[in-house]
Amino acid sequence: MNTAQDTTVISIRRPEGAALTLICLGFCGGGTASYHLWGDAVPADIALSAICYPGREGRFLEDFATDWEELAQDATAAVLSAVDGPYVLFGHSMGGWMAFDVAARIESAGGPLPLNLVVSSANAPARGLTPRDMFPSQQDDDDGLLLWMKTHGLMPAHVLEDPELQEMAVELMRADIRVRDTFRYTEGATVSMPVQMLSGADDDVIEANAGEQWRALALGEYRHDVLPGGHFYTPEVWKTLPSRIAALDPSERSRR
Repeated sequence: MNTAQDTTVISIRRPEGAALTLICLGFCGGGTASYHLWGDAVPADIALSAICYPGREGRFLEDFATDWEELAQDATAAVLSAVDGPYVLFGHSMGGWMAFDVAARIESAGGPLPLNLVVSSANAPARGLTPRDMFPSQQDDDDGLLLWMKTHGLMPAHVLEDPELQEMAVELMRADIRVRDTFRYTEGATVSMPVQMLSGADDDVIEANAGEQWRALALGEYRHDVLPGGHFYTPEVWKTLPSRIAALDPSERSRR
């Protein structure tokens, strides 16, 4: 029998006696499927989990979140329910903002902090939501949204072949766009845990000084790594992205 934990916190890989867990938050229009590709890319002693937002996958009977605050509260509760020892929190694109927001909320409440926060392909949230971040947009028609998802490799082959699944994918994307467009940075919000920013060398969405902007939000250690490709890097880089996360590197962990 499935429980709320089973449908909200998707355990992709859980080795016995795991040293820590990589917990992943989704990007706009995405679910947890993209993170299943990482099952063989994380070190042998690392567990891997992904948070499922309302309205998709095992939570498809639930209503989509109506705004950023509602989704952030849901994501924070989900992350806390997934914590069972040391963990690293990861978010890509919109998920980068969500991971920062969740980490800041947990820190403010005195909860169990991640060892590291990893933000991928995301501009710094302190600058606020700008037209540069609003892609795809609420004004895009269905064909435009489908083209964007196909172009960026967000749509699995079985969805491409099924008009009904395509319609569901567009509905999900529109729901996430509406939530994203209500994002507001909490003035003064920062985090104390080490932060790693990842960005694509050819990603024209990310501002030239985004690394410096993120640095201002990280009170502890900080590093910025530029990877090959665009907003979702290259397919090869995405499949092995955990190997680029410093906190998962056995040699880095041994130094702590």
